[in-house]
Amino acid sequence: MIPVLLLLLFSLALSIGAGFLIIVIRRGHRAPPAPPASSDRRPVPSIPRPSFARRPSCWLAVKSRNLLAVQCALGLNNPKPCSWLEGLCGEEKLFIAPPVKGWILVVGSDLPDPSEDVDACFRFVLEVSRKLGHVQFFSASRILHHHAWVQADGGRVVRAYAWAGRTLWKQGRPTTAEKELEVKCFDYTESAERNLFGQPDVIAANVEKVPMLAARWSLDPARIEERFLEKERGVAGEPSHRF
Repeated sequence: MIPVLLLLLFSLALSIGAGFLIIVIRRGHRAPPAPPASSDRRPVPSIPRPSFARRPSCWLAVKSRNLLAVQCALGLNNPKPCSWLEGLCGEEKLFIAPPVKGWILVVGSDLPDPSEDVDACFRFVLEVSRKLGHVQFFSASRILHHHAWVQADGGRVVRAYAWAGRTLWKQGRPTTAEKELEVKCFDYTESAERNLFGQPDVIAANVEKVPMLAARWSLDPARIEERFLEKERGVAGEPSHRF
């Protein structure tokens, strides 16, 4: 009886040992675990942020590289150095930006609003053009949908259109850029069909196309390269008189 019991115990031990051996062999043939992810990963390239997120609702473009000449033409009082970002925020009465690609932009709350006084806008553009030559004026309100664009050279209006509920100013022939953008310029007595929100669709489209027109005529303030915004400085101040 005892020899039989010993034989059974011996067989059981062999079975257990064989089982462990099989497990060890199988683990040895498994693929090695993947190495831990390196903490030294390349940074994901960031999406470039827009150079100037907020476009002014009104601006003047002067074909010039002479900032001092523009400052003198506008009769700026209490001039002070001012960065692009500070000047383009719209808190200054007038901000004369440093030249970019042969153009100098002027923004500020003291620029004339054609929807309030189109005659003042006319006098302003002509006076600046007599002193500086080729100038352009742009206005676009996304809230009220008022808009205007003017091009003058040597004290003479080449092209102008202003709308604020009705056509306020229409002068000269449409430029090639206007035709390509298909902006709609109404006659003085012409009215536009209104949509459910009380605004003509074509008027809203005109407002959206003002920056595109500015880019073709001269510059779109919102598309100026960031390197200019960070490094260059302009001049801020108050105009010596109202137009």
